[in-house]
Amino acid sequence: MSEYKGIRGWKVQTVSTDPAASAIAGGTWASGGDLNTARYGLSGVGLQTAALGFAGDTNHPANLKSVETESYNGTSWTELNDLNTGRAFMGGFGTVAAALACGGLTQSFPPFSTALTESFDGTSWTEVNDLNTFRAAGASAFQSPNTAALYIAGTYAGPTATSVTNVESWNGTSWTETTDVNSAKDFGSGFGIQTAALAVAGATSELWNGSSWTEVAELNTTRTQGSSAGSASLALFMGGLISPPVSANVEAYDGTSWTEIADLAIARRGLAGAGTQTSALAFGGNLPGLSAATEEFTAASSFSKENLGQVFYNSTSNAFKVTKDNSGIPLGTWASGGNLNTARAGNGAAGSGTVTSGLCISLAQPLANVEEYNGSSWTEVADVNTARYDGAGVGATAPASLFIGGYVPSPGSLTLTESYNGTSWTEVNDLSTSRYNAASFGTQTSAILGGGYSTPVGISPAIESWNGTSWTEIAELNNLRADSGRSGDSNTSGLFAGGYTPTETVNTEIWNGTSWTEVNNINTARAGLGGSGTATSALVFGGFTPPNVAVTESWNGTSWTEVADMASVRSRFADSTQSGLSAFAAGDIPPGVATEEWSAPAPFATNNTLTVS
Repeated sequence: MSEYKGIRGWKVQTVSTDPAASAIAGGTWASGGDLNTARYGLSGVGLQTAALGFAGDTNHPANLKSVETESYNGTSWTELNDLNTGRAFMGGFGTVAAALACGGLTQSFPPFSTALTESFDGTSWTEVNDLNTFRAAGASAFQSPNTAALYIAGTYAGPTATSVTNVESWNGTSWTETTDVNSAKDFGSGFGIQTAALAVAGATSELWNGSSWTEVAELNTTRTQGSSAGSASLALFMGGLISPPVSANVEAYDGTSWTEIADLAIARRGLAGAGTQTSALAFGGNLPGLSAATEEFTAASSFSKENLGQVFYNSTSNAFKVTKDNSGIPLGTWASGGNLNTARAGNGAAGSGTVTSGLCISLAQPLANVEEYNGSSWTEVADVNTARYDGAGVGATAPASLFIGGYVPSPGSLTLTESYNGTSWTEVNDLSTSRYNAASFGTQTSAILGGGYSTPVGISPAIESWNGTSWTEIAELNNLRADSGRSGDSNTSGLFAGGYTPTETVNTEIWNGTSWTEVNNINTARAGLGGSGTATSALVFGGFTPPNVAVTESWNGTSWTEVADMASVRSRFADSTQSGLSAFAAGDIPPGVATEEWSAPAPFATNNTLTVS
């Protein structure tokens, strides 16, 4: 008797890794030979198989900076003749045979920067003409270190450290001031040549065409003290400092946008980079603790191209998977809903539930008033027991919700938790750590709350899990934050996106019930934003950058996509938590009454592992 698979079937490709969008996206990092002298704030130039690493900070007790110069041959590092003046976070240009070093920090306590420039001929360093403006931590680009280079922005480190916009051009003999960048930058990276350069610092990127600077796509993860490889149109930005943790993130630039690719094996800041986008080096850095490690990036020489509808078997994870179109959320729209009875604001004003069944609690002053939404209008219901604002809310439906934490002028942040049964509020077990402007997701019986401000310590690192009875502290976020967007349906699955760190961030982290993992970031850095959905299909909307914005982004489990904006800009409002297909935003800062409703067609697709039962 014939088997069904013999009558009708199809071939399924077996791969060891998931399909990738490009050779860069499919690239990997491998260990290389260690530096002879561990240090950070060093400079790197050259190629993966012929690189130069020089200067840096070795945490010398006498505050001395490194003069070491080492060359890499693709396998190991060899010490060469030293620089004349030790320094860290300097500009570096060139190759193993011809390099230029300028500026830098000659000491850290108190910080002092220099204008010194030295030229390397493959054997020794010689002092040449100084920069016009002494500074450190600028970005570098060069055509030829002997005749054409740019040193971009940086920080003046004297009695007062000040970021600068200055750009200087090197003609082989002297430095000349040229057009400034649009925004001051320090501890950034530079890519490209004297007539076509890219400068990156924090989240911002600016492109130089030989006469003017233009702001282009931002990094997904805001950070400083990273390293660079590649050109102005094909670049890698590696590692860095987020605030406060160090990062292993690597992003690739294709001339239009930045995409996160394979992380470094070792998270670090103040590292050096060299090479091209397809064949790069990352070496040295601070973990904290000095590092001598070298990592080599190689783009995939062959890979399975990612295609919509592709079904494949991943032999490494032992799973069948499918790459599916994510078309539902991008087609969604915002429409006006019923106005609140009482104008109010306050992130966590504890919108809970869905677009047809939600709660709104809070004001820009302590308030006990609660309103319930039925999909068209708001009705006042039972007050919470303790008036407060900037609390957090969770709940699958309005009659089964929690209102958590919050703030009153004295004593400040609160540990209070109150539970709603559709008729009245009851105080239940408190949080372990008081906080306000925290983010939360889940239900009345299974929830997560984290981040926020705690009086008097500032942004709290604590994450707590609710089991329906009590709160338990669990694994902390990788990045401290308050005023984040959130989505999730239980205490084992959800995400936090954006927030205040203490600057507005794009960072996104996913919770799997055990630990937090950094994933692709939202496109617009902001805090005080709303969120709705789950860990695999979510929305974030509104917030302040500053100023307030109406931007809406959708999450398909892999990346964020900008979709239809809200009708009005707003931040720190009540938001629903349970669905990426329907959501609401109610209230505003300053206190407002407007409600907007989001709806998207179902189903919307994600990249899923195929399972059988």
